[in-house]
Amino acid sequence: MRPPSVDRLARSLAHTGLPHPLLVDVARAAIADGEHEQAETRARAVAASLLQPVINATGTMLHTNLGRAPWSHTAEASFSNLEFDLSTGQRGSRQRHVGRLFAQLCDAEAAIIVNNCAAAVTLAMAGLAVGREVAVSRGELVEIGGGFRVPDVIEQSGAALHAVGTTNRTRASDFANAAESGADIAVNLMVHQSNYKIVGFTEAPTVTQLAELDTPLVCDIGSGLLDAACPWLASGPPPWLEDEPAAKQTLAAGADLVCFSGDKLLGGPQAGIIAGRADLVAKCAAHPLARAFRPGGLVLSSLQELAMAYLRRDGDAIPFWRMAARTPTELRERATALGIGQVVDLMSVPGGGTLPTVEVPSVGVMLTGDHTQALRVHQPPIIARVQDQKTLIDLRTVEPGHDSHIAAALRALNT
Repeated sequence: MRPPSVDRLARSLAHTGLPHPLLVDVARAAIADGEHEQAETRARAVAASLLQPVINATGTMLHTNLGRAPWSHTAEASFSNLEFDLSTGQRGSRQRHVGRLFAQLCDAEAAIIVNNCAAAVTLAMAGLAVGREVAVSRGELVEIGGGFRVPDVIEQSGAALHAVGTTNRTRASDFANAAESGADIAVNLMVHQSNYKIVGFTEAPTVTQLAELDTPLVCDIGSGLLDAACPWLASGPPPWLEDEPAAKQTLAAGADLVCFSGDKLLGGPQAGIIAGRADLVAKCAAHPLARAFRPGGLVLSSLQELAMAYLRRDGDAIPFWRMAARTPTELRERATALGIGQVVDLMSVPGGGTLPTVEVPSVGVMLTGDHTQALRVHQPPIIARVQDQKTLIDLRTVEPGHDSHIAAALRALNT
C-alpha cells in the first residue's frame, strides 16, 4: 500500500493545532521513515516540545527548569515611551522609568536593569575594574548552573581575579592586605553562596567590615530579596528567610553596589538589577556591554508592574509571595478536597539556587508508584516528583485554581 502524499498527510494533522509548515516537516519525516501511521504521534511530540504552561507540583518554588518565579504580564500592542522623554519631547533613557523605581525600593541612589544577574555582575566588573583586579574570597568562587563560574565572569569582564583568604576562612584583613600588597585592586566582590553552604570551622567578613575599606564593595546577593522586613507581607517575613541577604539592608550596611536576580525571590521575569551609588551605576551604564545586556521593553514593562506591586506593599499581587505565604492548614484543606490519594505532610524548597539548606512545611497527596510520565502528558502537563516509588503532588507550588486539573489527572490514572 502506497503511503499518502506529504501534503495530504500534513492536512490530516491540522487538528493538532500546529502550523502547516511544521506539519509538512512531520509528514515528510514520517513517510521517509516508513511510519506514516505514527505521524499524529510525531506531531503531538513536536507540540509538546514547544513552550507551554505547566503545573508545578514538585514543591520547588523557584524551579529553574520550569521558569523559576511564576509571573504574568499583559500589555496591549502599542508604542511606548521606552526611550522618549514626554516632558521634553527628546530622546530619553530606557533605564530611567524602571531603574528609579528599584532604586527607591532598595533605598539606593540609582539602579539599572540588565538581562540577568550574571550580566549584572559582568557589567559591574567591566564598568569598574576593567584592566585591574577584583578581590574575592576563595570561599565565594562559586559555580552556578550550566558551568558558569565567578572566575570566568571576572575574566570575561576584562578584569583579573585576585583570590583572598581560604576556602573556609576569610577575614576583612585578607582584603586589606591585598590592597596594601601592591596589587591593583579596583573592587572587592562579595558573592552570595546561594546554592551551597560551608559549615564547621568557618569565618567570613561582614558587609560592614568590608565597607570600611577604601576599595568599592560590590555584593552579588543573587536571590533578589528586596527588604528583609518583607513589608509587602501582612504576616511579616517567613522564618525560612532568616539570614538571607536583602538589597536594602546590604546597601544600608555600606555596600556600594548590589546585584541581584529578577526571577528568584523578587518574583518577576528574568532580569538582573544593579543598584547603589549613582556614580558607580553611571559607570556601568556607560560601558559598551550595557547595550548588549539591556533588556527589551516587554521585560521593563513587566518589571515596572512588579515594582509598583512592591511599592503598594501588595504581596498578594506577586504569585511567588502568594505561594510562599500559604499555610499548611490551607494546603491540607485543598489536599483533602481533592478526594484522591493519601494526604501527606511534605517539605517544599525555595529552589532556583537559593537557600540550599532550607525546607518549608507543606502538604500534598501521595500515590503509590511512579505516575510522573502519565501526569506530564496531561493537558496542561503536571510536573510532580517521585520519592521511594511514590508520586508526590506538593500543593504549595500549585495555584488553587489548578486544583481541578490535578483532580482530573489523578482520576484519569485510575481509569
